[in-house]
Amino acid sequence: MKTVLFLCSGNYYRSRFAEEYFNHLAREQECDWRAESRGLVADRPNGNVGPMSPLAQAALRAQGIATPAAPRAPQQVTAGELATATVVIALKEAEHRPMLARRFPEYEDEVVYWTVHDLDVATADQVLPALAGAVAELLAQLCRADQGVNKDLTPAKHLLNNSAAQ
Repeated sequence: MKTVLFLCSGNYYRSRFAEEYFNHLAREQECDWRAESRGLVADRPNGNVGPMSPLAQAALRAQGIATPAAPRAPQQVTAGELATATVVIALKEAEHRPMLARRFPEYEDEVVYWTVHDLDVATADQVLPALAGAVAELLAQLCRADQGVNKDLTPAKHLLNNSAAQ
């Protein structure tokens, strides 16, 4: 099965929402893709409470997506995961490219970068609907690519660039 690896800083809010939403849609559409998510600095203290953002969980439930009763703890990305993922997406280039350059410089230019702000810039009500749209478009692109249509992952950015997620 092919995998998308969503990266954010703490693997708590944005990447976790993207992972759960992508996997829900992939199951519904019977598309042979699976998402995982990891953090670029999940191994550092960050003040997050609990294993997954309540805002991300609430947004998923609002879409009718059940969240795990006991979500897993945030996980730090490894070089092996970056190497084996079919597609790697960092959710905010300005934030995550420098982290990749410091920790995994060999992957800095191998990643697709989106522009999805964290809570210090925009509210969950602004960000998560735009992120859901970008994830849905990404999955559609990947499924089309599996059917022989040219794969270009950059168009999903337009959903983020015309919204409060920017």
